[in-house]
Amino acid sequence: MAELTDVRYEVEEGLAWITIDRPERMNSFRARTVDELIHCFKRAWASPEVGVVCLTGAGDRAFSAGGDQKQRADTGDYGPSESGLFEVEYLHRLIREVPKPVIAAVNGYAIGGGHVLHVLCDLTIAAEGAVFGQNGPRVGSFDAGFGSNYLEKRAREIWFLCRRYDAATAERWGLVNKVVPAAELRAEVRRWADEILALSPTALRFLKQSFNADTEHIAGLQHVAFTGLEEYVTSDEAREGVRAWGEKREPDFAPYRARVSR
Repeated sequence: MAELTDVRYEVEEGLAWITIDRPERMNSFRARTVDELIHCFKRAWASPEVGVVCLTGAGDRAFSAGGDQKQRADTGDYGPSESGLFEVEYLHRLIREVPKPVIAAVNGYAIGGGHVLHVLCDLTIAAEGAVFGQNGPRVGSFDAGFGSNYLEKRAREIWFLCRRYDAATAERWGLVNKVVPAAELRAEVRRWADEILALSPTALRFLKQSFNADTEHIAGLQHVAFTGLEEYVTSDEAREGVRAWGEKREPDFAPYRARVSR
């Protein structure tokens, strides 16, 4: 791949840091960002130097605000990619399948698709000021795969209400493993990584596959859901969501309610 522009990749003593580097856009992702994340996760997978991977966002405002809605409002899609596809579904699978523990270091807002990314990681360590929540049904989008199938009743609340939740609530729900002061976030990830790096990498690989086994059926559902999403985002209903977001107003979905009442 050409030079990275949206993502940074660094390795420090067995720990690979993958940083979404679009702080001016709240670390939201466009198609190029997804391509670069895929490249970096594959690089970490293949590197014998790496035993633990950490996904985070640049700056202190956001881990990731999800898909770049400004890009979507301007062009109707998430911009050009290497393959011509928006490969976020593949990125989701890759995070689950990389045979090394993946830690999300949530340093601010984890919203929409950014919230899904942290849910997919094996562990989450959050700064005290972190905020979690969903946007999909508000901006004409959804994730009916892994992002909405973990945490059962809480997942329904997160998706059906599109509220925001602070780090303490997320920890209480089991959505994150630990909450620390923002200034200590990187050091805490380092401590967890060092403990993991002292363990058998082959055992960890089998354990991760075992933990994933009971939710593997969701992969098929996710594929169907992403196919449906590709159709849905071109509808007038979805366009109303992203148009309202761009105009900074509440969306009017009332005209579309009859469609789901048939």
